[in-house]
Amino acid sequence: MNSIIDKIGLAVLLSALMFSLSAQELETDGEVLFRDNCASCHRESALDQSRAPAPSALAALSPEAIVRALRDGGPMRAQGYTLSGDQRRALAFYLTGRKVGGQELVSEVGRCVASPALQDPFKKPGWNGWSPDAGNKRFQPTDAAGLTAFDIPRLKLKWAFGYQDVSSTMSQPTIVGGRLFIGSQAGVVYSLDALSGCIHWAMKTQSTVRTAVTIVSFDGVEANYAAIFADLDGNAYAVNADSGELLWQVEIDSHPLARITGTPAIHDGKVYIGMSSFEESQGSLQEHACCTFRGNVTALDLTSGAQIWKRYIVDAPQPRGFKANGVALYGPSGGAIWASPTIDASRGVLYVSVGNAYSEPQPATTNAILALGLDNGEIVWTQQTTPNDVYTTGCVRGDNCPSGEVGPDVDYGTSAMAVTTAAGRDMLLVGQKSGVAYALDPDNEGAIIWQYRVGEGSALGGIMWGMTADDRSVYVPVNDFRLSAEGFLYSLDLESGERNWLSTPDKPLCGESRYGCNRGKSSALSLIPGVVFSGGIDGGFRAYSTEDGALIWEYDTNRDFETVNQVPAKGASIMSAGASVVDGMVFVNSGYGGAGGRDGNVLLAFALPEN
Repeated sequence: MNSIIDKIGLAVLLSALMFSLSAQELETDGEVLFRDNCASCHRESALDQSRAPAPSALAALSPEAIVRALRDGGPMRAQGYTLSGDQRRALAFYLTGRKVGGQELVSEVGRCVASPALQDPFKKPGWNGWSPDAGNKRFQPTDAAGLTAFDIPRLKLKWAFGYQDVSSTMSQPTIVGGRLFIGSQAGVVYSLDALSGCIHWAMKTQSTVRTAVTIVSFDGVEANYAAIFADLDGNAYAVNADSGELLWQVEIDSHPLARITGTPAIHDGKVYIGMSSFEESQGSLQEHACCTFRGNVTALDLTSGAQIWKRYIVDAPQPRGFKANGVALYGPSGGAIWASPTIDASRGVLYVSVGNAYSEPQPATTNAILALGLDNGEIVWTQQTTPNDVYTTGCVRGDNCPSGEVGPDVDYGTSAMAVTTAAGRDMLLVGQKSGVAYALDPDNEGAIIWQYRVGEGSALGGIMWGMTADDRSVYVPVNDFRLSAEGFLYSLDLESGERNWLSTPDKPLCGESRYGCNRGKSSALSLIPGVVFSGGIDGGFRAYSTEDGALIWEYDTNRDFETVNQVPAKGASIMSAGASVVDGMVFVNSGYGGAGGRDGNVLLAFALPEN
């Protein structure tokens, strides 16, 4: 017993000594560690090839967030595993100027005075998950939107909510039954009151939640409804939608660099989840054995979380040689699925858009659209649009790079959209980072009906996170920052693929000389009859007429906000998830500290003054 007490006493003493390090020692050690391990990617004026947050964005985080990012479950766990606990804390102090001290992630300020039981969330229309429809068109009809094109110029800010301890806002707002559900970079999922922004409940997950939350009927819980979502550590969750109590949590993929970014799709008692990965960003690490991740789709039982089937996108990687330093090389690999799968119940399939290969040989199933059987995951057809795209970020030729030319990294970040034209023709619409929008034939093995180039395309260019469509047109945002088509917005005719109109970019609202200030349109579009909503890297949240692309409303999010939960918050770049429109209100996140954007941490809710 005494030996155990002695060990505990020694551990306490060591801990006290560790935290007694002077600020000067932490600063010095952290600066060296950052220079040697981080500075090549984390820099204030990042090139197109770097997606890492700038040091100024990291400074907005707490020291605890830096340490979490470098440990198991964090986005930088691959880099952090070589560092000791002292080194992680030194890095955190250098970046934030504060010692690790155990910050609370959720304040008690801003809690709702009353939280009555969730009553039939599907009684009224909502925006549930990535899109309000199974076809992922991101289109909200007038009766559900509660707004018309004539209303939009009168929209005013109703409330703002601050995310604690984040530098990026990533998750798509879900609104059903008068409640708003959303995840955060800090790994906290919130249930808010949609009208006021007060907090009904908040729960901590294992890692960042980038997916949208989807509310479903669920037997066996008092409220009969569950919230389904996933995190960046490869876990899927079901929680009681009324209370936030965990129902089940399942690790979908054991690969140490697996992550889930696309919102799970739910149909007929099954949860369909696509898997993406951090491994593409490990190309500059010469000690990394590149590459072993395989993109996959997994179907889970909604009630239990048990796996029903799993379909890998590429074959199992095999040894393909060694680097000069003796580290093994593997291939094939890659095929990450970044976006939400799309359900086509009438054909018994789901569609997934697949990213590039990480190592050779490149399979035909990468940089492609796939149709998989809903019941068994079997590949029904494949349409590859860009071969010869083998790529990892910052790779060094001859080591983590392919033996031939490095690929352009023009994979898919958009969901396939299943649409029916006004003339009754079914098609799939998808946009690629290459800058090309495609219409595919779901009844002819994904054959290309038409294609239209909207931009030059690049690793962070072209079409990034989502288009939108009605039954006559598809609306296409162009990122392409630092390129000639930066920030364009197109309307294309569904039947012919011909251009209806082109809206040229607006002047950046954040000043053209600042890092992360450009006209790129990276975030997903949202649509109501007559109006396209678009968020910009410049921090502008805008509405355009579907008739001619004219700007009809603009809101500058580049400022500090007074929030309902009293968390200091600011807006900046709007870069991944788009707006949610329902019941006379419009919700959008602002702030994205990476991939060429600027950090922020606010959720904004707009409504008409009388509402």
